[in-house]
Amino acid sequence: MKAFIFLIISIILVPFSHLVSAHQIGFSQLQLTQNPERILEISLWYPAAKEPQLGQSKTTSDTLKQVLIADNIAFKGTKVIKNAPLLIQTSKAGNTQKRPLILLSHGYRGSWRNLNWLASKLVQKGFIAVAVNHPGTTTFNTSAVQAAKWWERPNDIKRTLDYLLNDSIWQQDIDKQKISAIGHSLGGWTVMQLVGAEFNREGYLAGCETLASFRSCQIKEELGLAFKQNNEPENTQLMDSRIKNAIILDLGLARSFSQTSLNKLNSPVLILAAGIDIGDLPQAQESGFLAEHLNLKNRRYKVYEKATHFSFMQECKPNAIAILEEEAKGDGIICKDGVGSIRAALHDTMFEDILAFLKQEG
Repeated sequence: MKAFIFLIISIILVPFSHLVSAHQIGFSQLQLTQNPERILEISLWYPAAKEPQLGQSKTTSDTLKQVLIADNIAFKGTKVIKNAPLLIQTSKAGNTQKRPLILLSHGYRGSWRNLNWLASKLVQKGFIAVAVNHPGTTTFNTSAVQAAKWWERPNDIKRTLDYLLNDSIWQQDIDKQKISAIGHSLGGWTVMQLVGAEFNREGYLAGCETLASFRSCQIKEELGLAFKQNNEPENTQLMDSRIKNAIILDLGLARSFSQTSLNKLNSPVLILAAGIDIGDLPQAQESGFLAEHLNLKNRRYKVYEKATHFSFMQECKPNAIAILEEEAKGDGIICKDGVGSIRAALHDTMFEDILAFLKQEG
């Protein structure tokens, strides 16, 4: 697969015992251009080598400094080293010790920035994380034509994985037996399809007759769910067997999946839900629907009673609510969590649960 790489990653081989500090996270971005009608913007987080590759020029070396990404007047970012050398772990015998890979999918009109906090934490535990901005449903690309290609969201993840596993740099550091996918909101819906859930238009539309006032039904035309689209695949099975398990963060559109496909699903799934209803379909009818129809031995289900749908996104700065309300009335809810709760603390708990699941199932 051809890709135009904005930031070229260098490789440095160092012993496993020489891992850099937890604060040194490498970050790079690239575009996948194989399909010119749906160019993908990819963001990668990875363990960074502490020092530049032997023979690297002084100019390049001086650029290996921490900078903030995904940071603005409303939201907190994280510190990374852009275009840092990728740290390759080796055993005492000189063999490469491969790392688990996490594929991230953002929600409706979100972006890679929303789960930047999670990607950074994962890297500190030795993972590689990658996020794709889904054309049509991402912050700076709301193309109606692209948004209606609902099946392309899972395919975006597949294309990203194809690239990584065929790239001379990344393929040598990724453990193909430890590939997981994590999705928030519409990203959770996307990820579920990658492990075997299948879209059932007839059942979804029937459900929307009684749930028409909820957001998950109001966006059916925009997402191409109301009727069959041009070039829509006949087969709604979009599973990718390379992805071994899934972590779902307060997903939407769960009731659009066929119960039969959920019953047959064999991959381990961690379902994490927000306990505070923000006026949309309650989690019991979204995440709870998944939990009800997945095989009990394959799924874990937890509700964070003091979390809202947006608690799974990046942390907000002190004046963020006022700033967001000024930009668009009602958007301040993005930065509201449960009474007495702190988003950073919620993130810590969420990450503990995610890490425990990955250690057990990954």
